[in-house]
Parts: sequence; C-alpha cells; structure tokens
Amino acid sequence: MAKVQLCNITVMDNPSPFLNPFQFEITFECIEELKEDLEWKMIYVGSAESEEFDQVLDSVFVGPIPEGKHMFVFQADPPNVSRIPENDALGVTVVLLTCSYRAQEFIRVGYFINNEYSDPELKELPPSPPQFNKVTRNILASEPRVTRFKINWEEPNAQESMPGPSENAEPIPIPPLGQTPSFNESSNSWATMECS
Repeated sequence: MAKVQLCNITVMDNPSPFLNPFQFEITFECIEELKEDLEWKMIYVGSAESEEFDQVLDSVFVGPIPEGKHMFVFQADPPNVSRIPENDALGVTVVLLTCSYRAQEFIRVGYFINNEYSDPELKELPPSPPQFNKVTRNILASEPRVTRFKINWEEPNAQESMPGPSENAEPIPIPPLGQTPSFNESSNSWATMECS
C-alpha cells in the first residue's frame, strides 16, 4: 500500500501570461513517517513529437516527513522558450508533476495546457517567431491525468522485483494542433477521495 496519498492539487494564477511562473498548491497525506525525502518534479512537454524538448522546470526535495497531512506550494519558472520548437509554441501541450521516493516514481499528474494569443489579430496571423510575451497560458485544471505506480516503500535491499514507471506508465496523448480538449473552467482544483 502506498505510504503517500495525494489529496488535492490546486492550480494557482490560472490562466496567466505564458512567461509567469507555474504555481501548484499540493496537499498530500503520509500514513506513516518517511525517513527519506520525497522528490517532486515539474516537467514541461515542449513537443508531442520528441521527449528531447521536455524541460524539467524545477525539482524539490521535501522531507523527512512525519505522519499526517501536509501542504506546500510548488513554484517554477516558465520553460526556456528557445528550447520549444516554433511549431509547438502555440496550441495544446502538457505539464507533468511527478513524485518519487528513493528514486522510484510513484505518482504522475499531467495537465493539458492551451497556449494562445489573446489578441484576435495575433490569433488570426501568428507572428514568426512567436511573441511569448503576448501568449496566454491556460492550464486545463479540472481534468488532470493521474498515473500511479507500485513501488517498494521499505528498505532498499528489498526492491529488486518492483516494476518501474516505464513498465506501466500510460502516455498522455496531446490532441492535434487546433483541437482543445473539453474542460470545465469553473474549477481550478482536483481532489481524490483518498484523504479524509
């Protein structure tokens, strides 16, 4: 059984200008004390075509963690725009939040992002290269894709037969350019029923 349960993620400052920092308020519950840190990562998917354009926006270590419910705000700078292919600058992409214990990823939460110009003229005739200072980023907060992985929470010597994320991870499909996934804009948070 997982020793950490994700209770809630709230997407903050959304929608926002593309060049603003990403901010997520993360609430999780630890069912027993963890002696080592949890590693949280925020990853921006720069292109649906290749992982080489993925950017780790930040990585933070939280811990050691006593039993109980905990909350923190995970903030990271926006992606380096020079590493985003021009064809993938606008439209739909993904931001991933992952959490690992002892270098074993046990949860991955993916959010679709819609990047677009708010100015109708720029929407009609997008400039080349893209003007990121005029792009609005809208994280589709109400429809996260959550993938959980079984890991070994005990001492490292017993972890030989545990599957890693690559064996049972589900990819998050990115819709074709111009097609936005349907979502409900009234909610900026997501909660599981795991925490009371």
